[in-house]
Amino acid sequence: MPQPSAAHVTAAEISRIAGVTRATVSNWRRRHDDFPPPSGGTESSPLYDLEAVQAWLTSRGHHQAADPREEFRTALRLHALGGAAGGTALLPVVLAASRRTPEDLTALTELTDGDLAARAATQVAALADTVPGAESVRFAPTDSAALRALLRCVRDEGGRAALGVIAERELEDSAASGTYRTPTPLADLAARLLRRTAVRILDPACGSGTLLESAARHGATGLYGQDTLPLQAQRTTVGLLLAAPEADITVRGGDSLRADAFPGLMVDAVLCNPPYGDRDWGHDELAYDPRWAYGVPARAESELAWIQHALAHLSPGGWAVLILPPATATRASGRRIRAELVRSGAVRAVVALPAGAAPPLHVGLQIWVLQRPEPGGTERKSVLFVDAAGAAEEDAASGEPGRRPTATTRTGSARTPMDWTALTTRTLTHWEAFSTAPDTFTGEPGTARAVAVVDLLDDLVDLTPARQVRISRTDVDPAELAARADVRRHELAEAAESLVRAVGRNGWAAAGASVKEWRTATASDLARGGALTLLRTSPDAKAPRAEGGTLSSPLPSVLTGADIARGTAPSAAPAELRAESAPVIVAGDVLIRAVAGGTGPMARVADERDEGALLGLNVHLLRPDPARLDPWFLAGFLASEDNIAGASTGSTVLHVAPGRLRIPLMPLDEQRRYGEAFRRVHALRAEAKKAARLAEETAGLLAGGLTGGALIPPSPGSELMDG
Repeated sequence: MPQPSAAHVTAAEISRIAGVTRATVSNWRRRHDDFPPPSGGTESSPLYDLEAVQAWLTSRGHHQAADPREEFRTALRLHALGGAAGGTALLPVVLAASRRTPEDLTALTELTDGDLAARAATQVAALADTVPGAESVRFAPTDSAALRALLRCVRDEGGRAALGVIAERELEDSAASGTYRTPTPLADLAARLLRRTAVRILDPACGSGTLLESAARHGATGLYGQDTLPLQAQRTTVGLLLAAPEADITVRGGDSLRADAFPGLMVDAVLCNPPYGDRDWGHDELAYDPRWAYGVPARAESELAWIQHALAHLSPGGWAVLILPPATATRASGRRIRAELVRSGAVRAVVALPAGAAPPLHVGLQIWVLQRPEPGGTERKSVLFVDAAGAAEEDAASGEPGRRPTATTRTGSARTPMDWTALTTRTLTHWEAFSTAPDTFTGEPGTARAVAVVDLLDDLVDLTPARQVRISRTDVDPAELAARADVRRHELAEAAESLVRAVGRNGWAAAGASVKEWRTATASDLARGGALTLLRTSPDAKAPRAEGGTLSSPLPSVLTGADIARGTAPSAAPAELRAESAPVIVAGDVLIRAVAGGTGPMARVADERDEGALLGLNVHLLRPDPARLDPWFLAGFLASEDNIAGASTGSTVLHVAPGRLRIPLMPLDEQRRYGEAFRRVHALRAEAKKAARLAEETAGLLAGGLTGGALIPPSPGSELMDG
């Protein structure tokens, strides 16, 4: 019988398993002759046998420091399931484990290998009527390592974390493409664009089920999904049973366009983030399909096929919200279908999202809001367009959500932290105003505009929001623009003076002939010693809320990683947080972004504007004992680039493991000296960012005013001309 191939790991993965830096792994390779030699890969990127590495670490007394997710990933790589058909067999185990208490899960991990495999099989068999394929799952004693790692992951991180690890591993093995997860804030926005009366929701390309979960949070009780990949269908089933156990859930596998699993189903609404750019969607075999009421989609127009599939499943007057690539609004091959959709009143709104809102991150996707026309219903005379992409870029440039310069300066990028609160609020505000009174909707110049149907039916039928909301010269009041430019000039002058003060007059002394070296300890070590407390918001409803503050009324805002990166006050609404499981921030807390990368600082010290806010899901909180640790000293060293890199796990997305961050050990007086220096550096960065933003905004106002005819150059000899 062929033996399963050995699992291999990179040097970076070894560092995560051992809880050390990558440089330490390199030193081990050079200094220890018995370190396992490479067993694959290339000279520049060697791979090592995972089992040999773990044996070597054990012999040296290095215990694994990976978090429960990383431990589960490692277990899946090292221990191929013998009695089960791949990692998908573990999906029903996740559901069964999520229904047990932490104490029960701990007791299960202590069973013998045979008893654990038998108990897992029994628990899964009880779910045969709930989870497709559960009836055929079997486990062998050799599966116990993976089962134990799963149970610990569910106990410590929650069932959703374990689901993600299984799907990540299985999708990697199947080399599947187009299986992007819809970000939760985007799924929430899509669900909120539907009418509250929508209770039966279909997602014909459900993926991991994020859209259906958002629909359930907003009142949907009938959830229907279909996905081409069996893994995704199973994952969605388990995820929905965890998130909405009271809902009526039906999820099927298969290609929705070629083999619709719900041919006669009529629902209140459709939510969908379909595959993009699929030329093999069934154009030839579906040429005479009755769903194409608005025209047969071209081979390159799979998105228009998904739109019509969604409309075909709607009851008259039902709503559909689809997340689509921007080419859907402009491609010449789809012009006639777009024209029919607009002419019939099926297209109600198109919203342009910033690049980075959802994978693929380099593309600015769009949200299309559609409604199936009702026979004899109200004539739809206009379509709403919202350029949330341009608005978000301007907000990011200004650092103040909702503050809009008259002239647009596009400085945003996919790496700019996404302000989902501002984007969601702006989009929903315009949508509610338009849907309530479309004929009197006034919009927002440069961001939102209702365009008459007759004006859209030209040779292009271009439904790109940026094209439709563009500010015209007649929208600008010259006097108002001149006043705004003058205000910005004065603000810029004040910011420049503040920047000079932040730079300071005193120089920085050299440390000596060589850099200073310190003894260090990890944050986990300091936490065990009582010098600080590590807190996070638990995604598990059973987790208790941490002490350290009192909830106020009304419910406070939530601090996000984007707030830390931008240097803004807590901005998110607690829509998806369970307040009882979220720590309350107090002044002096050190806040670390949980996802590394992007622009802006990684950490900050909480002040009065953060006091009382809830901790977001993607932020770590370290609460120092002020008698032993200075918060600014702690924040400065924790946020260093090398420290973050050494404590990060992952490949595409780097997650910071806070317990692995290292802090120098020095007396409190010396800490305070460093802390004051870090506080000054923080102030310098904030003032520089403010001055740069005001300079860009002022220049944009002046340039836009001059080119648009609202401003004229100053007279020769004036103060401005003289510099």
